[in-house]
Amino acid sequence: MLKKSIIKKLKTILGTGNLLIDEADLLCYSYDASGISVIPDAVALPKNKQQISDILLIAQQEKIPVVPRGAGTATTGSAVPVKGSIVICLSKMNQIKRISSTDLIAEVEPGAITKDIQNEVQKYGLFYPPDPASLKFCTIGGNVSTCAGGPCGVKYGVTKDYILGLEVVLPNSKIIKLGTKTSKGVVGYDLTKLFVGSEGTLGIITSIYLKLIPKPSYVKTIVAIFPDTNTACSTITCILTSGIRPKCAELMDHLSLSCIKEQLPFSVPQTAKALVLVEVDGSDPQGVEFEAQLIRSCCNSNKAIFSQVSEDKQYTQKLWQARRGLSPALKKLGFPHKISEDICVPRSHIADMVSIVHSLGTKYGLLSLVFGHAGDGNLHVNLLINKNDSTQLKKAEKFICELMEHTLALDGTISGEHGVGLTKRAFIKKELGDEIIKLMYKIKKDIDPNNIMNPNKLFPGKFTV
Repeated sequence: MLKKSIIKKLKTILGTGNLLIDEADLLCYSYDASGISVIPDAVALPKNKQQISDILLIAQQEKIPVVPRGAGTATTGSAVPVKGSIVICLSKMNQIKRISSTDLIAEVEPGAITKDIQNEVQKYGLFYPPDPASLKFCTIGGNVSTCAGGPCGVKYGVTKDYILGLEVVLPNSKIIKLGTKTSKGVVGYDLTKLFVGSEGTLGIITSIYLKLIPKPSYVKTIVAIFPDTNTACSTITCILTSGIRPKCAELMDHLSLSCIKEQLPFSVPQTAKALVLVEVDGSDPQGVEFEAQLIRSCCNSNKAIFSQVSEDKQYTQKLWQARRGLSPALKKLGFPHKISEDICVPRSHIADMVSIVHSLGTKYGLLSLVFGHAGDGNLHVNLLINKNDSTQLKKAEKFICELMEHTLALDGTISGEHGVGLTKRAFIKKELGDEIIKLMYKIKKDIDPNNIMNPNKLFPGKFTV
């Protein structure tokens, strides 16, 4: 429990109603989408950077852990509090401060919802591409902290590719500005990128300068059904080697498809075992049409049972609603729990990785499925289990360990877009090695010597200074 004197100071800083200490309120901020839960001692709801600075000064003096939080959509436990901590929830710092169609830049606060930013910049004929599945709920600050991605990553990249600059409150309460408001800038070390993907372990982001691009005028969507995942993966390879860079290239295996087929705007054949969803966009309608037809040819030449090109907005919207709702739709399979893993392999190994996932499921007698952003090799592997069954849980742990080993053996990475948080700490050393981990420790120690910022996240084992 926090001292009464500290609670009094925090209330003075934040004002009425902006410090939560009742157990029922704290419970709402005790978990994220990972399902892991730890109740904090308090939740602060600051409205500006100075309040955050004042809170961190107290936390530093008293050595109180601080956990930044957006909307809690993280799947790896990066927003889960630690015992005795103060959660700093940034939901009230949600302003879209400025959009410049001349400079192609937006200045936003960390609590702004990603979809709201996309909608607002579209009014200026601009486009902010990163689009995680939770974009209607997740905050841009959380996206920056975990370097979120999404389907558009195959053509447009992920969050880090659109961060020009940041304003950050350091653990010592000092407020710094990183990066630039210009499209170019090479003065000193690129500390901006250091904070992108740092999962709140180095400081709290209070303002973000986003790069924007002109919104493409024309979009076409291609959907195709296949008799097996091998032909679906071959289609992805065909598309990516045809000289086309699609906006999106999504893959669903048989079980994934079975969970959302009723939501699709067409009748799914009984022989369907995989689905590929692709979009192309651009400023030239003839060029977009040419690319769409070339992609459809790739589908048909790889034994597609069904393929269709569409530019109808309602039809396309139904396709993407089904895709974005896939993760919760897995509940239809009747299991009480789901373990989701986010891996990424080189595009040349997509088919290998899908085959490995299915083989591991057979080996351990677990229901496993895979879907995701096949266009950039980022696959979401899901295990459906009952965590209350100790035998199933042990099998799942072995499955995940082997999955990570196979991923690294294929020159992949253990996290494509979800970060490390709590759930992947055990594997980070296998990917990075001791020397890189030591260097990360040194950086963390220099910036946060008392280890108050989101402790026990990202690093393997217990962080010591």
